Amino acid sequence: MQADCSAMYTVQALWTQAREGLDVTTILLNNRSYAILKHELANLGTDDAGRSALDMMELDRPSLDWVGIARGMGVEAERAETLKELERPFAAGLRSEGPYLIDLVL
Repeated sequence: MQADCSAMYTVQALWTQAREGLDVTTILLNNRSYAILKHELANLGTDDAGRSALDMMELDRPSLDWVGIARGMGVEAERAETLKELERPFAAGLRSEGPYLIDLVL
């Protein structure tokens, strides 16, 4: 399991999985934001950080195409937008003999 914000710092792991033929199924939890930073800002007791500061914690405009990114690095990938939709790609990832990424949009 990997979050989208931290995946931005470790995207090269997908290429390594493909290069080494690793049998890894990655579920990418995609909420299109740096949620941990929002949480830490709230812990500071800041009620109004301002629109510009909050915008810097979003991973949209443009939204990241994790399926395209994974495929571009040689990793099979699919997107799921519900837990029900997750069942099929999860089974496919477990059956695959190489790396597989599931972009689970939250």
